[in-house]
Amino acid sequence: MHTLILSISFSVLVSVFLKLARRCQVRVDQAIAMNYVTACALCLWLLRPPLESLGRQTPSGWVLLVLLGVLLPAVFLIMAAAVRQAGIVLSDTAQRLSLIIPVLAAFLVFHEALSGTKGLGILLALGALACLLRRPVAQDAGATPGAPPPPAMPSGEPIQTGRRIWLPLLGVWAGYGLIDILFKQMARTGSGFTSTLLLSFSLAGVLMGLWLLIRRTQWHARSLASGVLLGALNFGNIYFYIRAHQTYPENPTLVFAAMNIGVISIGALVGAGLFRERLSRTNLAGIGLALAAIVLLFPR
Repeated sequence: MHTLILSISFSVLVSVFLKLARRCQVRVDQAIAMNYVTACALCLWLLRPPLESLGRQTPSGWVLLVLLGVLLPAVFLIMAAAVRQAGIVLSDTAQRLSLIIPVLAAFLVFHEALSGTKGLGILLALGALACLLRRPVAQDAGATPGAPPPPAMPSGEPIQTGRRIWLPLLGVWAGYGLIDILFKQMARTGSGFTSTLLLSFSLAGVLMGLWLLIRRTQWHARSLASGVLLGALNFGNIYFYIRAHQTYPENPTLVFAAMNIGVISIGALVGAGLFRERLSRTNLAGIGLALAAIVLLFPR
């Protein structure tokens, strides 16, 4: 259970960092780019992946690392587009509801047995999400490891309406859900996940760097330095998330649900305590439902 607790804790710290970063005028896109550089360095230093085997991935391993390397920075860009076109509230809701995708995958792809207790736990988890999403101000916490929360809405920029706003929202929903599934698949590779993780971080960093260069970004020293801290927190989040899947290989629903509702619940409490964000009775009920869902989903 400690792997889940550590992963949730690091994820909440990432959200706190990003909330404070915006207040300190840190450019989040540059911090995220440096985050991948730091994550690569920590992966090499702490996990010591066998460098001689980096190029000898299995076909499925190459598919996995390419998908992660592309999705990690791409989902950030899609989220930014969703916030511009649909606003923070709808974008945040789409991210939260992505929990449905990995939960379905747990039964359809990873062949987890569905019992009455687990079914009730899933229903409570969805109810908790509904309660926690009823907030007067959209939150910054991001549940999916490695993927950042929505950026702040530019002042005075109108939110677009119409059918086309659903395209980026659909991308957010599918992207975050798919990343969860890919991390579960990475966990199934055993000790070989360290090489795949390093290559995924490397590809994500290269693509994010190229995107910034194409935009002719004016580099900001404070933002790049802050990215080192962000990378350390994000690395801990992803590493312990994968370890949690390895600890509970037969119960992916527990990891998927606990990670999402755990981050949202603890993030809500941290937001109320540190940033004086208001919690309604519905939010508090959601936290209670979340705890009940985790208890029901925990293997016996």
